[in-house]
Amino acid sequence: SGTRAGTHRTFPDVTTWVKKMSTGTLAFDEFGRPFIIIRDQGRKSRLTGIEAHRSHIQAARALANILRTSLGPKGMDKMMVNPDGDITITNDGATILAQMDVQHQIAKLLVELSKSQDAEVGDGTTGVVVLAGALLEQAEELLDRGIHPIRIADGFEMAAKIALDHLDKIAESFPVDRNNVEPLVKTAMTTLGSKIINRHQRRMAEIAVQAVLSVADLERKDVDFELIKVDGKVGGKLEDTMLVKGVVVDKDMSHPQMPKSIDNARIAILTCPFEPPKPKTKYGLHITSVDDYHKLREYEKEKFAQMVKQVKDTGANLVICQWGFDDEANHLLLANDLPAVRWVGGPEIELIAIATGGRIVPRFSELTAEKLGKAGKVRELVFGTTKDRMLVIEECQNSRAVTIFVRGGNKMIIEEAKRSLHDALCVIRNLVKDNRVVYGGGSAEIACSLAVNKEASKISTMEQYAMRAFADAMETIPMALAENSGLNPIQTVANVKAQQVAQGNPVLGIDCMGTGDNDMRTQHVLETLIGKRQQVMLATQLVKMILKIDDIRTPGEEE
Repeated sequence: SGTRAGTHRTFPDVTTWVKKMSTGTLAFDEFGRPFIIIRDQGRKSRLTGIEAHRSHIQAARALANILRTSLGPKGMDKMMVNPDGDITITNDGATILAQMDVQHQIAKLLVELSKSQDAEVGDGTTGVVVLAGALLEQAEELLDRGIHPIRIADGFEMAAKIALDHLDKIAESFPVDRNNVEPLVKTAMTTLGSKIINRHQRRMAEIAVQAVLSVADLERKDVDFELIKVDGKVGGKLEDTMLVKGVVVDKDMSHPQMPKSIDNARIAILTCPFEPPKPKTKYGLHITSVDDYHKLREYEKEKFAQMVKQVKDTGANLVICQWGFDDEANHLLLANDLPAVRWVGGPEIELIAIATGGRIVPRFSELTAEKLGKAGKVRELVFGTTKDRMLVIEECQNSRAVTIFVRGGNKMIIEEAKRSLHDALCVIRNLVKDNRVVYGGGSAEIACSLAVNKEASKISTMEQYAMRAFADAMETIPMALAENSGLNPIQTVANVKAQQVAQGNPVLGIDCMGTGDNDMRTQHVLETLIGKRQQVMLATQLVKMILKIDDIRTPGEEE
C-alpha cells in the first residue's frame, strides 16, 4: 500500500505537466503507472481530391515555367549560387533542376524526370519537363470540367501511343559512316545551338563527332564513354579547345631538369610506392649508433638503385607512378636518365594503361618488358605565363582512348562547355546506336499534335477530350521556341500548323534563327528519334502517376 500511495502521489504533478504541454492525454497502464499519449494527428496537414491535384499541378507548372525560357537556340541561361557562394551558369535542364533547392514532393518528381532523361539520352532534359508541365496544365482544365483523373490518364496514354507511332513514321535514317561525318556534325550542331558555346558550334561539334567515332564499335553499335575524358584548363580561348588522340594528365615531370618531350616512349605504369619496402604490420626501428644510421642509409640507397636498374632493364624510358617518392629517389631517377611522373590519380592510371596497351604493375618484382605501355610521343604542355604544366601522351598503341581538352576564359565557361560537350557526345552515341532522326524546331511536336487531333475525332468515349488536350500540350514546345525567339507564339505556331496541313510536310518548324525559311531540312535542325521518343514516354508516364494521387498527408511543422 505504501508503494501504491507513493505512486499516487506523483499523479497530480504529472497531470498538471500534461495540461501545461497540451500535446496529449494522460493514461495509466495495468500497474497504475502514468504515461502520456501524444496528439500528433492535429499537426499533420492533409489535402484530398481536387485540392491535391491542384497542388501538384501548381508545383509542376512553377518548375516548368522556370525552364521554359531556357528552351531553344535563343533560350536564356540560369545562374545558380550555392551556399558556399560558388556560381553555376547553365542552360542544361538537368543541371538547373539538380542545383535547385526543391521542397515540394511533386516538383522533386520532375527533377527525377529530367535526371532520367539525362541518364538515358543525355539531351532534351529541358523539353521533357516543359512537356510534363504542359500536360499537367491541360489536365487541370479537364479536371475542372469534371472528367475523372483516370480517364484523363488513359486518354494521355492513347495519345502518347499515337504520337510515338507517328514519330516512327516521320523519322528518317542516315548511315553512320566514318568517311562521311557531315550528318553527324549537323545533328551535334543542333544540340550545341542552345548552349553558351554556340559561337564555335561547328568546331565543337566536329570535336565531339571525332571523339565518339574514335572509340565507337560500329559493328556492335556501342560507344564506351569511359574512353572519352573531358578535361579543362582555365586560360586561352574557347576555340583553342582540342581533341587529343591519347591522354592528358594534369601533372608534370617530377624533376624540372627531366626531358620535356620523349619520343617512342615505353612506359612503366606503377601502383607501388617508389621507396624501400616496409613491413605491412606496425614496427619500431631503433638506431643506437652512427654506424647503424649509415648502414640504413646505404641500404636505402642500394634499394633505390636496384629499383631504378630494374625499371631500366625492362627497357622503360618513362615511369608513371600512382604514389610519390622522395627527393633522393627523384635525384637518382634524374641521374639514371629515367623521367618520372608522380601522384597520378587512379582513373588517369587506368586510362593511360588502356591507351598505351600497358599493364598496371602493383609490385616491382612483377615488372617485365611485356607489361610496358607504348606511346609515340609524350610531351609537356606549358600554358601562358602561369607556369602551369600538363603531360600529353599521344600516338598511343590503342588509339581508342581520347581526351577533349577544353580551354576558356573562366571556370564557369569551361564547366558549361564540358556539360554542352557531354550532351553532344550523348547525341552522337545515340545516333551510333539508332541512326534515325526527326527534324527539330518544334516540327515533330506539331506533326504529332496534328496526328493525335486527327485520331481523337475517331474516338467516341470520354478519352477524346484528354487526347485533344495532349495535342494542345505538344504545341507548348514550339510555342516556347517562338516566344524565346521574340516571335508572336500563337500566330507563328498557327501559321506553321496551317502550312504542315496544307503541304502534308512534317519538317516545317519554327524559324528561330530568322532565316526566313521554316523548312528544318534545309536549316539542318536535326534531333535523334530516341531522344524525342523518350521525352514523350517519360513525360506521359510521370503525368499518369501524378494524376493517380488524390490524397497527400504531410507531417506538420514542429512546435
